[in-house]
This record gives sequence, structure tokens and C-alpha cells, in this order.
Amino acid sequence: AVAEVKLRDDQYTLDHMRAFGMYNYLHLDSWYQDNVYYVDQFGRVMNVSVTLDTALQKPREVFRLPTDLTAYDNRLCASIHFSSSTWVTLSDGTGRLFLIKSGKRGNNASEKWEIVFNEELGSPFIIAHSVSFVKSDMRSVAVLLLRVEKDELDTKGSGFHITLEWVTIAEISKEGDHRYEIFKRRVLQGKSVPHYAAIEPSGDGLMIVSYKPFKFMQDEDNKLEEENDDAKATDEKKDPLYYWQQTEDDVTITVHIPQEITKDDIKVHFSPDNIRVTLKDQPPLMEGKLYSSVDHESCTWIIKDNKSLEISLIKKSEGPRWPELIIGDTRGEFIMDSSQCSEIAESLMHLTSEVMNPNPEKENPPCNAQELEECDAFLEDSASLCRFDGDTLKVTHVINLGSNQYLFSVVVDPREMPCFCLRHDVDALLWQPHSDQPENMWEHIATFNALGYVQASKQDKKFMTCAPDYSYAALCECLRRVFIYRQPTPLSTVLYNRKEGRQVGQVAKQLVATLEANDPILGFQATSERLFVLTTKTLFLIKVNPGN
Repeated sequence: AVAEVKLRDDQYTLDHMRAFGMYNYLHLDSWYQDNVYYVDQFGRVMNVSVTLDTALQKPREVFRLPTDLTAYDNRLCASIHFSSSTWVTLSDGTGRLFLIKSGKRGNNASEKWEIVFNEELGSPFIIAHSVSFVKSDMRSVAVLLLRVEKDELDTKGSGFHITLEWVTIAEISKEGDHRYEIFKRRVLQGKSVPHYAAIEPSGDGLMIVSYKPFKFMQDEDNKLEEENDDAKATDEKKDPLYYWQQTEDDVTITVHIPQEITKDDIKVHFSPDNIRVTLKDQPPLMEGKLYSSVDHESCTWIIKDNKSLEISLIKKSEGPRWPELIIGDTRGEFIMDSSQCSEIAESLMHLTSEVMNPNPEKENPPCNAQELEECDAFLEDSASLCRFDGDTLKVTHVINLGSNQYLFSVVVDPREMPCFCLRHDVDALLWQPHSDQPENMWEHIATFNALGYVQASKQDKKFMTCAPDYSYAALCECLRRVFIYRQPTPLSTVLYNRKEGRQVGQVAKQLVATLEANDPILGFQATSERLFVLTTKTLFLIKVNPGN
């Protein structure tokens, strides 16, 4: 039987359920279609491949985990990821990572899986993603490990946080001896299990779709540096160098000056577009291009109470407000008087309303909540898609997905990153990330009409996927039922829409398969022709499309 690991009593949060309770125990080898793998209760990695149209070969063992899994109390399920056509990453669920050279896999290949790296990496994890790449003639494999860890500091939330560890293992040659060693380890932390997390094929970056943001945890040295930078920034923030106010006609600047400074020490130079203020022989206190022109001959300055210098600038053109005083200078602070505040509030009044939708009869209302049904509401307000740079560990792109609910991810081309599917209104759109194309980083490659709407009503859905050629999408419930949604296909007969009297050229079919099994569904994978559905003791094969 499949080595299913049930959630323990201390794994009670929604994040545990998402990461481990909804784990897909069936692994599709995208490099060799129609080959699936699972780990059985003896710790054997079993391969099942399709021989004839719907005939499955007997499961055959390709690898056996060296650890006796029954001896561990707090283990997770074993996880597999195919990094390339010849490399596999494998975790036994106890916190140990294996890097395996599998050679050519696939139909009747006499596979010999050979361990080239095997190390304990801390607390138990599952493999979220992995890629294999060559950089400067050095073979590397990058792996993303997912953990849900207890968070002692989190007293208000669930008491857990999520970590994603990005481990790079590289081939090191020492005196003719080739070995694989850990080259880099970086950790990201967040407060929700990511919907999607994948390393770019080049190993240079990382993309994450999650409800709550992730950020890199720095080493102690970096942390101190950052804290110093933060401290500097807050010091700078504390006291602005000058304060300024404006009316329609003039601008008043107030600068605090040391007590020993006298009138003779101060030099203020006005020109139509610039200002320069110097104290004694020091570098200029303020200098730069003004936001707009002034009548420089009418500008004045005085010293008030021996403590501050007050400068008055007369605007050349009355009326327009200046958003800044000196272009690019952020050291000053603008002070608005109460009459200006109420004036601005009044001018924005027409954009706000006391009523949620004051004029529902108006054409194209912004959003009509009545059109949404109960099943359309989903728990999370909005997820975001972030890309992290592997060198700087900084976020380079952030996209707020808003109400575009995340549905599933699928591998269309194993050489590219996995695609993700988002709900757009009633439809479901499939997006392919291209990390090497900054101008077209996410490409829309397929649409499943009305799938967003249809899937929302399936309360018991467990897994969802689509064929790599987009010919159908499929979802399964926790028990027995599988729904298949085909793309529209041309009709051989004539069909009319009775209501509108127009001829229908294409029709999209929905199929429902009911499995003869009482065990819950543990795994679900789709190829262009077939669907594989795994329960504890049975693997079902559903033929969806005829072979080409």
C-alpha cells in the first residue's frame, strides 16, 4: 500500500492540512510521459508505466529508502521531485535529503538509481520543487524544502510559521574525485503555506504565490548590518532638516540653526529656479532646484528668536500646489494647516460615498455583490506573486493577485517552470512563467471557459489539474468522484441554441467518473491522454483522449 502519513494531533492548523494533509502522493515524471511513481509502506519507490492503451505494467521497484521509516514518530510523508531527465531529489520525511542520479528513466529502462548525495538537513520537510542546471561547467541541483515549524513568538496567530529552505548542491572536484556537497543554504519565512513555489530553471531566482508574504532570514552579520542601516534611517527620520508651508502665493521655510550662528554667518542665495543656504564656511545646508519658479527679487529671510531661520519665497505663478520644495530633496517636512486639509478633503469628496453602491441602476456598477454566489467567496482576501533574486535575496517583482483565486499548478514543459492557473471572473486562465524574459515574465497560454465558476461549487474537491496540451481540466473529490472538463470541440451534427436561434459550432463536454473504491484519493495526475488516480491500495487509469 501507499505510505500515507496521517496528520498527528499536534499538526492541527490549516497550514498543516494544506502542506501535508492534501499532499499528492502520486508523482508524474514529466520528462517521460505516462510514467508515475509512488512510495510504498516498505519505503520502496515504485514505478508504474503504461504499456498498451490502458494496460498498466506491474509496479516495479526502482529504489529503496535506506531508513526504516517505522522507527520515526514525527516523520512526514516521503516526497519525490524529478529535477531533470536524469536527476531525482527524494526525501524520506525524516529530514534527510537524497540526490539521485537515475540515468534514463521511462518505459522498460533498466533504471539503476544511484545516491550521489545523502544528508540530514534538520527537522522533517517535504520537497516543494527542484531543478538541475549547469553553471560555469559545474553541475548543480537546487531544491526547495517546505517545513511548518513551531513559532514561540507567535502568541496571537496559529503558533506556527512556514519556512522554505533553498538548498543548492553542487559537484565539487577534488583531486579527480567528484563529490556533491551543499554549496548554499538560504531560508525564507512566511505565515502561510505557499500555493506555488518554484525555482527558476537557471537557479537564479524563485517565484512564490502565497497569501501572506515570505522574506529571507539573514545571517547574524547581515542582520546587524541591516539593523544599523535601519537605526540610521530612523535617526534620519527623527528630525527633518527643515519644515515648509505654502499658500497659493508663497512658500515659508523654517530651518533650525545652532545658537552661536549670527546674522553675518548666514548666506541665502535666491535665483528664479534655485535656492542655496549656507552657514559660516560649512557646505550648503540646503541647495537645489525649486519645484517651480519664484520671484527671486521679492524673496526674503529673517532670524526668529535666535533659534530659527525663516525664508519666504514668492511663487511666480499663483495657485498650483508644490508637491515638493527642492526637487529630489526628502530631508524636509511639509506642514499643512487645517484649512488646507479640509479643502483637499472637499475636493476628493466626489470620489467617496457613504453607501456601498449608491447607484446600482447605473451602467457597469463597480461591483455588484448580489451577482456573487456563496461558493464564489473564498477565505483569503488576496494572494500575491513574488519573484526573489537569488543573489541579492531581494524581491524584484510583486503582483497582487487580488480576487484572482489560485486554482492549481501543472507542468506543461518540464524544461520550464510549472504553470499556475488563476480564476479570472468565471474562467480559469493558465499562466507560464518565463524567468529569462523580463518583458514577458508571465505568459497566458490557455483558458478553460467557466472552469473558475464550475470548480467553486465543488465543496469536496481535493486535487485539480489539467492536461499538458490543455485539452481538458480535471478535479477529484476526496472520495470516488472525478470530474473531467473537456475544451470545446467542433460538432459533427447541426445544433441550434433554441433561445437565440443561432447555430452552435462547438460544444464542451463534462464527464464524471466514479471509482470503485472506498479508500480516499491520495494522488492525482494528468497526461494529454490519461488521468491517473491513486488510492491507498489501487491505481486507476482513466483514458480521456484517444491516442494520436
